[in-house]
Amino acid sequence: MEFEAIKQAVCASVEAHAQAYTHASDAIWDHPEVNFHEDISAEVIRGLLREHGFSITDELGGMPNAFRAQYGSGKPVLAFLGEFDALSGMSQKAGCAAKEPLVPGGAGHGCGHNLLGVGALAAAVAVKEMIESGALAGTVVYFGTPAEETGSAKAFLARDGFFDGIDAMLTWHPWDYTGIWPGGSLANVKMIFRFRGRSAHAAGSPELGRSALDALELMNVGVQFLREHVPEDTRIHYAITDAGGASPNVVQASAEAVYLVRSPRLADLQQIRERVIDCARGAAIMTGTTMEMEFVKGCSNILPNTAMEEALVRVMHALGAPQYTEADRALAAALHETLESPEKTLSRITRFCSAKARAEVLAHQGEPIYAFIAPHTPTDSPLITVSTDAGDASWCAPTSQISVAAWPADTPAHTWQAVTVGKSHLAHTAMLYAGKALGITGALLLADDALLAAAKAEYAARTAASPYACPIPKDVRPAY
Repeated sequence: MEFEAIKQAVCASVEAHAQAYTHASDAIWDHPEVNFHEDISAEVIRGLLREHGFSITDELGGMPNAFRAQYGSGKPVLAFLGEFDALSGMSQKAGCAAKEPLVPGGAGHGCGHNLLGVGALAAAVAVKEMIESGALAGTVVYFGTPAEETGSAKAFLARDGFFDGIDAMLTWHPWDYTGIWPGGSLANVKMIFRFRGRSAHAAGSPELGRSALDALELMNVGVQFLREHVPEDTRIHYAITDAGGASPNVVQASAEAVYLVRSPRLADLQQIRERVIDCARGAAIMTGTTMEMEFVKGCSNILPNTAMEEALVRVMHALGAPQYTEADRALAAALHETLESPEKTLSRITRFCSAKARAEVLAHQGEPIYAFIAPHTPTDSPLITVSTDAGDASWCAPTSQISVAAWPADTPAHTWQAVTVGKSHLAHTAMLYAGKALGITGALLLADDALLAAAKAEYAARTAASPYACPIPKDVRPAY
């Protein structure tokens, strides 16, 4: 099937269902749900998939709201990855150029997953319709994956074999620019450290006490010194979740902290994780306390695939950049004025560019929306230092993803500005564009044997040099 025919068919499908897609995305935005509790959001997605003839397998790996929707038969098997979870504490009114929660302390879509899940669905439906018409052969799969923000559902699915047999996977993410996802991402692990000691009167009989809080503070000091002796692109974050009480005249018998350790390389992460655990063990020994470590979740760095990235770039240039209205630009400009700590987007996406491409990109500085297609320079280095469980999917099959400008220029993720724009025409434009770009590329992967073969050969070479080892131990279950 020729490129132009594929492009026309996918675009026609997305446009035909555009109203249903925007309504679905808005419905998910209206009901922000977190960490495996996305009951309404997942059902919105499943309902659309059922309407379009997909068969659905629910509760993959026993996880609530993890599902596989499928249409077609035989090879190749093409998958789209969808997310729909929100963030706690991010409630915000829609279309508002000031921070104003809808529900104080409530959840909100600060990472645009209401758009992500439906945009990927639009692509899956477009490919399904082409299979149904006989224009393409193969199987199209949509994975509904909950709890990306805090539960790493895709990592559990990867560990337990649910991505086995997939030939290629595609996804996207709302951001403030349009282009290929820039390089890799940071692998991470999340662990809870609990110290148990013995309480005593801090003045009358301190020798009888064993301070869990002392142990926790010594662990934190040890990790602080460790930061000098790990690769500079490592991130080690922590939060004290139990300080043992509010009375200074009592030796604290319990203390707890949550640690999140990140690295661009999974092999480095495994070593750093053990050194952090050793800091906790040593602190317990020094204070005569006991330490218990609970492994919560982990995810791998993204394994890029240049063959698929180049196909996506070709498709995006054939579509042209997303077309935003004057009202979109006015909303973006108003929100841009509220940014206290803007992203350094343009400098990041030009980090490995030619001088000419860099100059062309920097010419957009000051625009309210980055309405251009970012230049693509293949790299494994993460230019956005975040983590995503899509990384684990990428170790199971050739995987690529794009970003589409759904937020005002320089808007960081996980901000109220990203939430407030989530029901706007600007955001809907980005979502439908993503559906077209992913759908066309997915159809090309089914239609072009050489493209799929190149993607699989690159994936095989990368994983042969460094086989996948899921960072989540086999005995750890999802925290739902």
